[in-house]
Amino acid sequence: MIVGNRGFFPSHLCESGRKTILHVLKEEGYGTVILPVSARQFGSVESLQDARACADLFKKNAHRIDGVIVTLPNFGDERAVANALKFAGLNVPVLIHAFADASKRMTIKDRRDSFCGKMSVCNNLKQYGIPFSLTTLHTVDPTSTSFRGDLRQFAATCRVVNGLRCARLGAIGARPTAFNTVRYSEKLLERSGISVDTLDLFELMGWANKMTAKDAKVKRKLDQIKKYTATKGIPAESLDKMARLGCAIDKWCKEAELDATAIQCWTAMEEFYGVVPCTLMSMMSNSLMASACETDIAGTVSMYALQLASQAPSALLDWNNNYGDDPDKCVVFHCSNLPKDVFASQQMDYQEIIAGSVGKENTYGTVVGRMRPSQFTFCRVSTDDLNGRVQAYVGEGKLTNDVLNTFGGFGVAQVKGLQSLLKYICNNGFEHHVAFNLSQYAPAVEEAFGNYLGWSTYKHG
Repeated sequence: MIVGNRGFFPSHLCESGRKTILHVLKEEGYGTVILPVSARQFGSVESLQDARACADLFKKNAHRIDGVIVTLPNFGDERAVANALKFAGLNVPVLIHAFADASKRMTIKDRRDSFCGKMSVCNNLKQYGIPFSLTTLHTVDPTSTSFRGDLRQFAATCRVVNGLRCARLGAIGARPTAFNTVRYSEKLLERSGISVDTLDLFELMGWANKMTAKDAKVKRKLDQIKKYTATKGIPAESLDKMARLGCAIDKWCKEAELDATAIQCWTAMEEFYGVVPCTLMSMMSNSLMASACETDIAGTVSMYALQLASQAPSALLDWNNNYGDDPDKCVVFHCSNLPKDVFASQQMDYQEIIAGSVGKENTYGTVVGRMRPSQFTFCRVSTDDLNGRVQAYVGEGKLTNDVLNTFGGFGVAQVKGLQSLLKYICNNGFEHHVAFNLSQYAPAVEEAFGNYLGWSTYKHG
C-alpha cells in the first residue's frame, strides 16, 4: 500500500487514514506491505526519496504482493506515487482510493482535497503508462460497504491477472473434427502468459491400459469416485476404467505442473477405451483444477478465470435452447462433466447423446442433474486470430427454478437483455460454449481482461 501525501496539506490525516484502511484490510483478511510508520510523515510517500524507499520495500517483497492500493488521505503527491510504482516494477493491478472530505470540516486544519488529488494521480499514471483501477465512488470511506465491495472485486481482479499471466494448461487429445468452433491460437494465449502443453490421447489410454485394478493408486482413485458421486447401476468394469484413466490424467497433470485441462471427450475415448471421462473432469473442476470438454482450451481459460476470481468451481456449458417464449431465459446444458458443487443433486449415468452410435456400455461416466438456483457470472474467452487479439465477454445472471424435464447437466438461466447478448455472441464469432461460476464477479473479470491483460472485452448489462 502507498499512502500519498502533500506537505502543505494536514499530515495528521495520513496517520489517521493509514490506521483506518489498514484496519479494514486486516478485517477483510489481507496482509499488507507498507512503509513503516517510523518513516517520514507516518510512512507516507511524498518525495523522490520516499518513492525510492517504497519501491525498494516493494521489490524485496515482490513475491508477497498481488496488487497495490494507493490511498490518498489528502491531496497526495502524484509524482511520488507514480515514481514509486515505476521504480518497483511489480506489474500488478493498482487500485486508486481517495478519502472523502467532511463538509463540516473544510478548514485548513482538516481539509483533504483528495477528490482533486485523485485526478492528478490518475493523470500521472496515464502518462507513465501504468494501468490502474478505480473505486465505485470517487471518494469513499474505507469502512463503508461500498469500499469493502470494491476491495473484494479488486482482490479478484488481482487473482485473475496474476493467475492467467503464468497459467499452464493441458490439452489432452486433438480437437474433435466436428468442432471447428473450438479452434484457438496458442501463440495469442502465450502472449498473455498462458502456456499450453499437449498430450496425445493414444499415450493417455496407453498409460491407463498398463495399470491394473490391484494397483494401490487405482484403488484410491476408485474410492474417490465412489465417494464423489452415486454410482448405483454403473458396471464395475466401467468404474475400473475410469479409475485407471483418472490415475493416468493425474500423473500427467502433476508432471507437467498444470493448472487446468481440456480433454477430447468424444468419440475416440468411448470407441477405443470404453468410458466417458466426464466424472473425472467433474472431480478435477470441483477441486479447482478446471477441465473443459471437446478440447476447448479457450473454454478452459474462461473457466479458470472465473475460478480465480471466485475461488470456487466453474462449469463449461452450452448456450443450448430457448426457454418457451421468455426472451430473457434460456436452457444451459452439457452431457455432463459439471462440478458437483453447482448441482442441486447429481449422480453418475451414461452419455445419452452418443450411446446410440458407440453403445450404452461404452458411455458410462457422466455426472447428471439440475444446477441449483443461484446468481452466476458467465464468461467466454476466444482468440480472434484474424485480428491478432484475445477477445472476451462477461456478465451476470441467475439460475431459476423453472420447470424443465431433460437429461444431462442443465439449468434455466435468466439474463437481462439476453437477446442482445446472443446477437453479440453471433456477430463477433464467439463459440457456443460458455463458462459459468455461481458467484458475482463480472466487474473484476472485465477489469482483469480489459485493463490489465489488454483483451478486447465486452461486459453485458
